Amino acid sequence: MSSQQEKIYIEIIRELNHIIQEDELKTGDKLPSERELSERLNVGRSSVREALRSLELLDLIETRRGEGTFIKSIGGHRLVEVLASFFLREKKARNDLAETRKIVEIEGLRLACERIDEAQLQNLEKLIEQSKKSWDNGDFPVEEDYLFHKTIVEACHNSLLLHIWISLVEYSKVALRESLSREGRPEQSIKEHIQIYTALKSRNEEEAIKALRNHLENSRF
Repeated sequence: MSSQQEKIYIEIIRELNHIIQEDELKTGDKLPSERELSERLNVGRSSVREALRSLELLDLIETRRGEGTFIKSIGGHRLVEVLASFFLREKKARNDLAETRKIVEIEGLRLACERIDEAQLQNLEKLIEQSKKSWDNGDFPVEEDYLFHKTIVEACHNSLLLHIWISLVEYSKVALRESLSREGRPEQSIKEHIQIYTALKSRNEEEAIKALRNHLENSRF
């Protein structure tokens, strides 16, 4: 795909996002037809078709023969949230997201120091051990890393805070893999997780937040 084609493609995705918001569409609702989208976006139908096909491959929409194209239910996500990942190519947007993630996760950790239960502490310890095994086998512990942080936010027992965190972080596993691929980073990341876990287990809020701040800074999201 040429840079010009890519620019048009991203612009169509962006405008689709606007249409979804303007028309207040939600899961199960029908999208405008290819012809209508082509007219509203002032682009060729073939370009619209390619953009819709990509969204279908991402399992965000579904086409029903003879009926049209509909927004799919995809768990706890919103289509608009997933589409946001297309726009995080600018450095300012990425920096804003990293800053917001840090704020949300630190506040989640603060609450978790008071509210975390024994099962969640055991899960954190298990994820650390799984991370070690994955790295020993030569695999980057991407999923274990993601679940470690998710468990911490879950432990604050605030569902709204958790959903905000998920919308900020879920898409970024590619960035997480890039972070862990730096030389020496997997081992250091696991050590930092241990520091966070140890402070959290002892309910030491100050040390836990200090360890998490250091970890997020070193992760370079």
